[in-house]
Amino acid sequence: MAATADLILRNARVLTMDPDAPRAQAVALAAGRVLAVGTDADIAALAGPGTRQVDAGGASVLPGFIESHLHLFMGGTELAHLQLLGVQGEAALRSAIHAYAAANPDRAVIVGQACDYTILGRPLTRHDLDAILPDRPVILLAADHHTAWANTAALDAAGILRGRALSPGNEIVMGTDGLATGELREFEAKAPVLALSGEGRAMAGIATGEEPVPAPTAADIEADCQAMARGLAHCARHGLTTLVNMDGNLHTLNVLDALRRQDRLTARVRVPFHYRPHRTPADLVIATDMAERWNDDWLSSGFVKMFMDGVIDSTTAVRLDDYPGQPGYKGAEALHAPDRFAEICIEADRRGLQIAVHAIGDGAVRRVLDGYEAAQKANGRRDARHRIEHIELIDPADVPRLAALGVTASIQPCHVPGGQDFPLQETLNVIGRHRWPDAYLCRSLAEAGAAIAFGSDWPVADPNPLRCIQTALTRPVYEGATDQRVSLHQALAAYTTGGAHAEHTDDRKGMLRPGYLGDLVMLSGDIEAVAPDEIGSLSVAMTVCGGRVVWDAGELA
Repeated sequence: MAATADLILRNARVLTMDPDAPRAQAVALAAGRVLAVGTDADIAALAGPGTRQVDAGGASVLPGFIESHLHLFMGGTELAHLQLLGVQGEAALRSAIHAYAAANPDRAVIVGQACDYTILGRPLTRHDLDAILPDRPVILLAADHHTAWANTAALDAAGILRGRALSPGNEIVMGTDGLATGELREFEAKAPVLALSGEGRAMAGIATGEEPVPAPTAADIEADCQAMARGLAHCARHGLTTLVNMDGNLHTLNVLDALRRQDRLTARVRVPFHYRPHRTPADLVIATDMAERWNDDWLSSGFVKMFMDGVIDSTTAVRLDDYPGQPGYKGAEALHAPDRFAEICIEADRRGLQIAVHAIGDGAVRRVLDGYEAAQKANGRRDARHRIEHIELIDPADVPRLAALGVTASIQPCHVPGGQDFPLQETLNVIGRHRWPDAYLCRSLAEAGAAIAFGSDWPVADPNPLRCIQTALTRPVYEGATDQRVSLHQALAAYTTGGAHAEHTDDRKGMLRPGYLGDLVMLSGDIEAVAPDEIGSLSVAMTVCGGRVVWDAGELA
């Protein structure tokens, strides 16, 4: 007797992403997995009295989107912060801060997000913020989260007004008066101020990778569950059914595990062991323990995240050549020396762990590739699928090395200057016109055989994959550079089959194929019928994860 479906989506334009059966009209799910795909008539035979049937109205149905790079805990927390995307000029900044402060009188720290590096046409200082709000701590984070600007009250309360020793790559910028200017570069520099907000636990996984101090109370864990649940709900409404987190610690996993026990985990989540420079290779035993403890299809670990450099806009990304107008300056010191990085890679690879490294400058990218090559030579070649996150600048000689080493390019099309929310300048000027052909490559990496996975780096950028797909198809072509736009199918693959490949789940995820996990998304229209520059205007009508409807726009109508 044929199985009965729990859920059927019919009258759809189903893009299965399965090369053996790429299109269908309907999908049936049962017991949390794909039961069948086929014609409306074929699938109708699987309906029973208890089957929920949904008429897609000719809209696209796809495998659930795999978000290959985000920061879930931070994103959920930051949804409650002051949002500064698009705010420019002193008057607009003043109005935004005052309005938020008035609406949130009990917040210990006013935390702003997505502050433009040139919001005042020049670098912000603590004095600028003092002039707007002197009597409450204020910290504004750049969209990339690598730089922040704090007022005097915040710096003083955090005990860093007169500076503090930090590990390499982190800096409290000091003025000629011996006091901090207000600019804080990288995570350790920002952490003392953010800790004042009472939300430091959300940052611990990226700032240090250590466990929160003091140890979280039951009330703390419940508060963190609320923040994480906000993030999960935000992702569900955008069709994201798998979330590859790019920071983490045991506390992050414990919070997600608590949500799972409460039946509130609405996406599959991977959380890494975050290896910061103060660690030693012996600490990778923690990563192994995490991988063994969390290893199912809902909550897993099994990989190591590292940073090699900073970002282009603050000139902390590590380059092979000099930054324009700065002779001899190639960026901040790389966070891992070549020999030590190779040692880390060899040990992590020996343990069977995947490695994912933030590398934005071409100098950082080369060092990561060298480390992966060292691991391969030491341990032998295996299907490791180590990753490089971002790759915003790469030397042409290194492009073919990704495919040769089996490395996945984890790319965020929404970060491309001029493509979505990030302006063309000053980023392109900081890169230098002569290097535009080497910047923000996507199509060239794919054509060279590199595996590609897409993500947003939320909360750095909007997690909406439809906007990101639009950007991948319509991004600007920089003067002197080759066209890096990709096709719709390539972009969809990077959010489905490519994401599954990157996390070693392509045997059960990324396609709508019988037996695969029951993760799918129904859009508000036909993604193949709209113009490329209108894809972002589509929305997600329904998100299903593990056969369970976790977002239904119709319920809000």
